[in-house]
Amino acid sequence: MKIIVGGAGNVGKSIVAYLSRGNNDIAVIDEDEKKLNEVAREWDIMPVLGSVAHPDILQKAEAGKTDLLIAATENDEVNMIACQAAYSLFNIPRKVACISARVYHKAAWGGLFGVHDIPVDLAVSPEYEIAKTIRRILLLPGISGEYPFADKKLTLLSLRCPKKSPLLQIPLDHLERADPDLHISVVNIIRNGRGFIPGADDTFHAGDEINLLTPADETEDVIRSFGLERKENEQVIIFGGNQIAGYLAETLEEDDEVVCRVIDEDPHSAAILAERLNNTAVFNGSVMSDMVLSEAGIASADAAVAVTGEDKDNIIAAMIARKNGVENTFALVNSRSSNTQMINVGENILIDRTSITISAILKELRKVRLNNACTLGLSGEVWEIAIDGYSPLIGSAYSQLNLPKESRICALIRKGELILSPLFSEHIEEGDVLIFFVAPSSIRRAEKIFA
Repeated sequence: MKIIVGGAGNVGKSIVAYLSRGNNDIAVIDEDEKKLNEVAREWDIMPVLGSVAHPDILQKAEAGKTDLLIAATENDEVNMIACQAAYSLFNIPRKVACISARVYHKAAWGGLFGVHDIPVDLAVSPEYEIAKTIRRILLLPGISGEYPFADKKLTLLSLRCPKKSPLLQIPLDHLERADPDLHISVVNIIRNGRGFIPGADDTFHAGDEINLLTPADETEDVIRSFGLERKENEQVIIFGGNQIAGYLAETLEEDDEVVCRVIDEDPHSAAILAERLNNTAVFNGSVMSDMVLSEAGIASADAAVAVTGEDKDNIIAAMIARKNGVENTFALVNSRSSNTQMINVGENILIDRTSITISAILKELRKVRLNNACTLGLSGEVWEIAIDGYSPLIGSAYSQLNLPKESRICALIRKGELILSPLFSEHIEEGDVLIFFVAPSSIRRAEKIFA
């Protein structure tokens, strides 16, 4: 696929990092030559210096041959103009714009984007998506990731299996016998850095990173069953004063039982944030300062979230918070793949900017009509596929689909009923909704099957 990415900042870099894993021809446009060169050194891309909103620059990036434009600069209006130029002048079929300001996403302005308006096929706010993800994790202490599927009837949970979990060494096909109230479908397991789809005889090991599906109203039961239940996060400290910090604080203010405080080193952004927030105390100072940490109430915090623009600063801030007795610590990183050596340092939970950003636009990247989709980083993707009346797959058994070995149908929603881990002999019916996992090496083959 020929793709143009506008912007070589954190968002653009995270998109390029993911797209480079596939068989994509990528051009990156940015006005900052230094940032552009950094991206070009790390990935095999065509660097184009200039503004993605300028037609002549788009032409240099071969817009006339492009399948997808992702406008991801730090300027919302530039991203929108880029999509307009891509549509009007170069007929680029699909256009994604990263639009951070929430005012553009309000339902009242729903007619802003469309073929006859501003031609943006998908408008996303990476900062808001990151804030929402962190909030969902904070509401479910013990997990490291959560993603909704099937109109929020089904939840994808990511968790790290603890050393004293009661589910250790129990074959997966015996789990319901050991815990009758446990209803899960294991998507995959990451063990010692290697992801795999477990078989019926496989067991959980301490330290495994487990991705599983469960009914949305049973998530807390699953956390309890794994022995991960923790005290609720009622006192939260945020390190950083950027848009992510602002959105996260705003969402936490909606919960009357959560007290949120922000520490920001930059006096200007700290002042803006203090003016913007209603019930959140904002402290200007360094995370390295014992006095600032004490004033912010680090000793009583249940959770600390570091969301500055620098990975190393976030990891260090999270480690300092844990050293001060904070049980749940989170660090935003641009990509977990570049920080694997840090994953278990201080038991911090890494929030992967790349995975969250890509999950928000993944439907536009695949040659399959998807209701929903998310990436599990290097280990694969989870797709929600609706079977309409025109599908040639109707009547086929799963065993007849010739699915790649590194993939599986993890769940099925049929006539409103949720079926976890459906049998291989099950036949596809019109109206079925499939939750499908596929490893990176098998994505192209899976696209051909479900296209």
